[in-house]
Amino acid sequence: MAWPSRSVIRGSALSKIQADIARLAKEVAKYEPVTMWADGSSAAAQARSACGSTGTVIGSIPVSDRWMRDTGPLFRVDGAGGLDAFGLNFNAWGENATSFYGIPASAYDKDRMVAGRVAAAAGVPFAKAAVVGEGGGVEYDGDGTLMATASCWVNSDRNPGKPRSQIEAELLSRFGASKMIWLPGVTGHDVTDGHIDGTARYIKPGVAMVQLAGAVWPDVWTENARAIHDVLVNATDARGRRLQVLTIEGPGTLPRIPAGKEKDFLSSYMNWTVTNQAVVTTQFGDTAKDASAKSAIAAAYGRPVVQLNFDNLYGNGGGGAHCVTMREPNR
Repeated sequence: MAWPSRSVIRGSALSKIQADIARLAKEVAKYEPVTMWADGSSAAAQARSACGSTGTVIGSIPVSDRWMRDTGPLFRVDGAGGLDAFGLNFNAWGENATSFYGIPASAYDKDRMVAGRVAAAAGVPFAKAAVVGEGGGVEYDGDGTLMATASCWVNSDRNPGKPRSQIEAELLSRFGASKMIWLPGVTGHDVTDGHIDGTARYIKPGVAMVQLAGAVWPDVWTENARAIHDVLVNATDARGRRLQVLTIEGPGTLPRIPAGKEKDFLSSYMNWTVTNQAVVTTQFGDTAKDASAKSAIAAAYGRPVVQLNFDNLYGNGGGGAHCVTMREPNR
């Protein structure tokens, strides 16, 4: 995980975002070790104070923001005890952080270097991919099949001049996969251009879950979720299996969010992180829909689901537990 400490990125919301990060770190640390990277000794001391003794805080790798899923290295195991990592050349979501929020491009300079530095600290070989993107923009089932929204990859702000076939070949090679399921996406409506991890996730090989719209989703996301669902139910994976596609519904109300701001709030249960013993996701205050989503995710994974209030993470940047964590396998 990464400790956010730059007010130039989130301004007056920073302390509330830090509280959500600390809450998540404490929860994940119940099930597996947590390492929190912080930008220097002052930020590290702040993170230690907020997170307590539940994780390890390291201030030797500068970080700009909290989105470790997008900035960090993707670790790979080779089945023989070997571990390495690769990076996706983070460029602030195609520099959309500037166009959407007015954040100077230079504010993310440290995050552009995070992947290689974290891999070096972990003592594993590292390579840069030949494409630009983010970890939240692609899902892997662990058994040969990727899925991704084309809007995040086949575009001029990340991979200008690269055809889809070239991007696909590079991602398949890096993930050790053999099939890509390209899904429709949404360009220009959020900073990520429609990361897949807010709408559809793999549960296990052959099984995916899609969140269909809640009443608070804008029409563009409602239509995109249905389109993603329709592609997946007709898709087969690398092993020739027809995918089983589970569904949940988003919240119908956001009682804690000020009126008029609901449409800009990422009301997705899908942005969970899977730990060794539990799944950690969010709740939005819609009692019935929260309970239904929790039950469905728990049944799908066969393990407990913890729902926390991440209103500040979701409302100030549009990401949740998956977006701010990156898993490192045991050797």
